[in-house]
Amino acid sequence: MTPITDDQVAVYVRNHIGEFHEKRLESLRVLKLEKLLRRKNPYLFRSKNVENATELVGHLLDAHLSSQEETLFGQFLEGLAIHVAQLVHGGQKSGISGIDLEFVSSGKRYLISIKSGPNWGNSAQIENMRLSFRKAKQRIRQDRDSIEVVAVNGCCYGRDRKPDKGEYLKICGQDFWRLLSGDDTFFTRIIEPLGHEARIHNERFASQYRELKAKLSEQIERQFCLENGGIDWPRLVGFSSARNRPQT
Repeated sequence: MTPITDDQVAVYVRNHIGEFHEKRLESLRVLKLEKLLRRKNPYLFRSKNVENATELVGHLLDAHLSSQEETLFGQFLEGLAIHVAQLVHGGQKSGISGIDLEFVSSGKRYLISIKSGPNWGNSAQIENMRLSFRKAKQRIRQDRDSIEVVAVNGCCYGRDRKPDKGEYLKICGQDFWRLLSGDDTFFTRIIEPLGHEARIHNERFASQYRELKAKLSEQIERQFCLENGGIDWPRLVGFSSARNRPQT
């Protein structure tokens, strides 16, 4: 095991955090009103007493960005986890379907499926992960590798009070980063470098957000608002849900 330094963490984050911010911006650049309205529940916004175009667009964008950012940042954390395991254990991104990372430590071969947080999937998705672990173990046995194999659902944040799931371990947050790094404090050492140029990235994002919000608000006012500025809810619901969509 080779200890990982703060400088090594900082270099990786500095070289890759920009990709996360750029993908956030790209998710705004390509966003169209029609796509946004089709994916979000108009009844929900009506029940929240949304009254005008600007307010509606704010809710729509925030809902869209919340799911987008969770996915995009999860991809960044997965890359960081693999990088840490490479430096510390000589690990590698797995070539086995459904497995993200493999490494050997203390005489055990770890097969890891990386998720952002502990509440990542439904029962069918969890069963697919179990199946991937079974297939991976079978493949290793066929290669006549006698080393003990440990399957791990690794979660980059959160906690799980009962990590032993039978066929695999669910290891979260501090314990997951300790498994990868060998350092019980590593989960807090990641925080500082994440702020690298965060202000600059977020100023760019805020500028794009304001421009898009103004553009979409104008479209909503033109296509789905009454003369008094209120939202024409039957027309809006019809756009997303009617058998024959009304023309805009």
